[in-house]
Amino acid sequence: MHLVAIGGSDAGISAALRARELDRGADVTVVVADAYPNFSICGIPYYVSGEVGHWSNLAHRTHADLEATGMTLRLDTLATAIDVAGHRLHLRAADGAETVLPYDKLVVGTGALPAVPPIEGLADPGDPLAAGTRDGLGPADGVHLLHSMGDTFAVMDTLTRHSPASAVVVGAGYIGLEMAEGLTTRGIKVTQIEMADEVLPTVDSELGALVAAELAAHGVEVLTRTTVQGIERAEPGAAGRLRVHAATTAPDGTTTTLSQLADLVLVVTGVRPDSRLAAAAGATLGPRGAIAVNQRMETGLPDVYAAGDCVITHHRLLGTTWLPLGTTAHKQGRVAGENALGGNRTFAGSLGTQVVKIFDAVAARTGLREHEALAAGFTPATSQANPDDHKAYYPGAHPIAIRVTGDTSSGRLLGAQLIGRRGSEVAKRVDTYATAIFHSMTVDGLAELDLSYTPPLGSPWDAVQIAAQTWTRDHQLPAQRHALETARG
Repeated sequence: MHLVAIGGSDAGISAALRARELDRGADVTVVVADAYPNFSICGIPYYVSGEVGHWSNLAHRTHADLEATGMTLRLDTLATAIDVAGHRLHLRAADGAETVLPYDKLVVGTGALPAVPPIEGLADPGDPLAAGTRDGLGPADGVHLLHSMGDTFAVMDTLTRHSPASAVVVGAGYIGLEMAEGLTTRGIKVTQIEMADEVLPTVDSELGALVAAELAAHGVEVLTRTTVQGIERAEPGAAGRLRVHAATTAPDGTTTTLSQLADLVLVVTGVRPDSRLAAAAGATLGPRGAIAVNQRMETGLPDVYAAGDCVITHHRLLGTTWLPLGTTAHKQGRVAGENALGGNRTFAGSLGTQVVKIFDAVAARTGLREHEALAAGFTPATSQANPDDHKAYYPGAHPIAIRVTGDTSSGRLLGAQLIGRRGSEVAKRVDTYATAIFHSMTVDGLAELDLSYTPPLGSPWDAVQIAAQTWTRDHQLPAQRHALETARG
């Protein structure tokens, strides 16, 4: 049996590894569009900052490690078409040579592409499956997207050749925030521009404001409610190679235009699913144009599975959505690889658990925010608490801002958002909430968890439990009192 996986990132490699793990006799080939299989794209900001010393250290596994498992890697090879009826994959090598690769089972893990905003003067990277790009400013001018190792090398080339003194980062999501930190760490003056009301729009604005304050404390200029409209080369003698034109909208609706000079512009405004190959082969698409799959990662096309950022996400609270995450891609790829061999495993579903470090702060979330829960049909309410990360009498205690969302009808825990200092175990505490949501626990039930305690690291009631108790007091205490009074007669 010949299994072919398209994509050398999380999903494709996970599928191949699982197949080889289960069947040492399986013939497994991974088709990789570039020369960097199994690289950590999430680690790019730390290579740019200099914290990761060499780009090769971003590899989860080396080329030799992967081939030692028994898989075959076809590097610098683009999959251009799937012949579903003929069970053949059409390929194009870097030199333009075209070949055909037969398969018995196929796993599509084509991932995502950068979401290129409509900024005048910004070059579109183009479609590798079709000729042509949109003219405009690109890496040679100091204007960059950031999604691949190739993009990373282009950014590093700009940093090395031009030693920029200033940068504009367009977008304040996870990668945008990490890159603002990385460039600041290199001594570059950074302006961060975000069109939403607050940075890190995946958390409530109350916590986003704390992230903005952390950025400002480290010298980053933060511009929210601001949309970049155009980029052009700056005039000779200006204090920067580039001029960025933007418009800021005030809460009252008035708009102010601004012009910002910079030596480097980084556009990181999200991604979109790369479902083109599967769609052209007849696969059904779902939310955001992602490939529709069931929980066995089947596409509906004969012997074709798909996984990772190119497919829809089965969310444990929302049902079908699209939520691209590396952790999800690894799990989905593993399911696809096993089922391609004849297994019967299902993807258990995502909660969108995420965490990001911004200088000395850490922000995390899992599950649903209140407006998301309301749209999903729950009766949600949210409470915020600010418990210390450990007992206050032990030196170095810091508060963690925690927002808990629960369903007022059932008491079920629906979501949590946290921001605290690095070292406050924010990542592990959001994991506690994620585990509780995964197993449909109530908010009140968190108080029953047997969590660890020692004064330097926590409290008898952990911070996650104190925040949960705050929610219970705010939204369930009257009902609990009434129940007790009724029981007493």
